[in-house]
Amino acid sequence: MKHHYNLGFISDDAIFEHVKLTVESYRREITLEQFNENIVDPIKLTFDSKVYGKTIQQAIEDECFRQIDKSNSNRIGYFHQYLFKYAGNGWIVPRQGFDVENNNLHIYAELKNKHNTMNSASSQKTYMKMQAKLLDDDQAICYLVEAISAKSKDDTWRITLDKKPRSHNRIRRMSMDKFYELVFGDPDAFYKLCMALPLIIEDVIKENQLLTISNTVYDELTKEHSDLLTALYLLAFSTYEGFEKLMK
Repeated sequence: MKHHYNLGFISDDAIFEHVKLTVESYRREITLEQFNENIVDPIKLTFDSKVYGKTIQQAIEDECFRQIDKSNSNRIGYFHQYLFKYAGNGWIVPRQGFDVENNNLHIYAELKNKHNTMNSASSQKTYMKMQAKLLDDDQAICYLVEAISAKSKDDTWRITLDKKPRSHNRIRRMSMDKFYELVFGDPDAFYKLCMALPLIIEDVIKENQLLTISNTVYDELTKEHSDLLTALYLLAFSTYEGFEKLMK
């Protein structure tokens, strides 16, 4: 039975469905073929296992979870962005344009997961997109919203563009808590969501027990060779000189 989350700014059913969609989109399986799509480095796994005092199986499992985790970063981006489609009051998640918009309020936002994930070229491109929006709409306010920011903030975005410092008081950098306050009118809205999220995810998983991880990498490797490290070296180096000896 689902719990009551009492977030105030979004209904229990809406947040449950949104979290459910995110969980269902999560990558939950990895096969040997997927594991070795970019050719796993057995040298690194050898170092990892010896330096960190792990078995080679533990090193393989860590690599599996690293690959799965990398795939899931985009799902978290979906979670952050599409939650705002439930906000109402003119807030939309358009197919094109900015990540989140409110044309009635002339607010346009680009969402980033971490404050340090944008390189210089990406930052400049985003800033120029916002400059163009100000030219098209003289009432526009543009925000670069950071889910994980160095601090809670709503500051003018200062950037170097064409080797010159640029800033405009309607092009801003904002932390996610401040954006939730702007959208939902509750300064604690983001905090409330974070506190409720573990319970919501638990409710989603209880409803569907199939939402568990499937990892066949270990079983598939040991089918080919009982020694895991040998199997890894053959996976990467089977055509290299000398490694045919491992096949005997």
